[in-house]
This record gives sequence, structure tokens and C-alpha cells, in this order.
Amino acid sequence: MTTPRDLLIVTLDVAPIRPLERGDLALALAGAELIDLLGTEALTIEDERIVPGLCPPTGDRLLDEAAASLVRQSPHEPVAEWLWRRGRGLSSAYLDALEEAGEITRRRHGWLPLRAGQAVPVDSPGRRHATDRWASDEPVLATLAAAIGIREEPAADAAGAVGDATVTVLAAVNDAVMELEAERQRRAIEEAAYDNIWRGE
Repeated sequence: MTTPRDLLIVTLDVAPIRPLERGDLALALAGAELIDLLGTEALTIEDERIVPGLCPPTGDRLLDEAAASLVRQSPHEPVAEWLWRRGRGLSSAYLDALEEAGEITRRRHGWLPLRAGQAVPVDSPGRRHATDRWASDEPVLATLAAAIGIREEPAADAAGAVGDATVTVLAAVNDAVMELEAERQRRAIEEAAYDNIWRGE
């Protein structure tokens, strides 16, 4: 199991403290990929830019795709740009991968047999791994989950438990999620103002 898969299983298993947005999850999954690739020494972070290194196979198709998509020319890609680029469609890709691996199932409605239902984790080694990691308050998983509203901020200081490069990625995820929320609010205000104009208010 990888951090993105663990994070997705947690989002399906745990009631969030605020509504979970798919865009927020996609950004967090992209950040989780970077953190796992840091662990395999497939990249380093220098001045908030991603510098690719060796890319040994990870055994995970999506993580290998992430490593293959790293920008290898200088100047290297900033972490923030990676999150937005890699995050596109990533939630669906990981849901499909978990379903293909038998880690989740779809709860179907009896009266809508042809419609895909809610994704539900099955009892599996992958789910138990994610649950154990969650229960231990592991700092990376806890911080990513807090960024997208699955939990409050971790009690422990993540910066003291992980390296500087991982802290850089976690901070970039948090900033990107806040940026996306600000954009949602801006659009909601504009739409409300537009509706008021049509109503003559």
C-alpha cells in the first residue's frame, strides 16, 4: 500500500469534519505521491522545486506513472505546479485502481441496479494497513487528512517528525487546498451577485 491509497481508504472510512471536495482530495493525493517518491529517492526537493533522481519501479502503477511524469529539464517544476498538474483526475484514477485491486466495492441501490453506488472499503490487508496508520496518528497521513478536512490538525508537530522536503510538500498541499477554497468562495459570490442582478435586487 502507498500513502495515496491509504489516504483514499481513510476518506472512505472516516466521517469528515467538513464536506470533502474532490479537488482537495486530488491535490492531497498528488502530494502523497511526492512524499512516497521522496522515500524511494526518486526525487529530492530543492528550493521548493522537484529534482528527479533515479526512478526504480515502486510496484505501484500509479506511483510509477507519477515518477515517469516528473519534469527532468531545468528549471525543475515547483511543487505547487506539480500538485495542480498531477492532481487532475487523480481521485478517479485511485478509486478505479482500488476497485480493480478489490480494495473497495460499490454499494448499489436496489432500485438503481445500473448506477454505480458509493465506494466502500472491503475488509482487506490494505484497509487494515490504512486503519493502523490512521490509528497511530502517523504524521504524514494525519497532516494530509487535516488539510482536506477529514480531521482536525494533528496533535503532534509534523515538522519535527519528518524531513524538510516532506514538510515542504505538506505545506504546498495545504496552501493549494486553501487557494482552491478561496476560488470556490469567489465564484459563489460572483454567482450570487449575478442571480441578484437577474432578480432586480
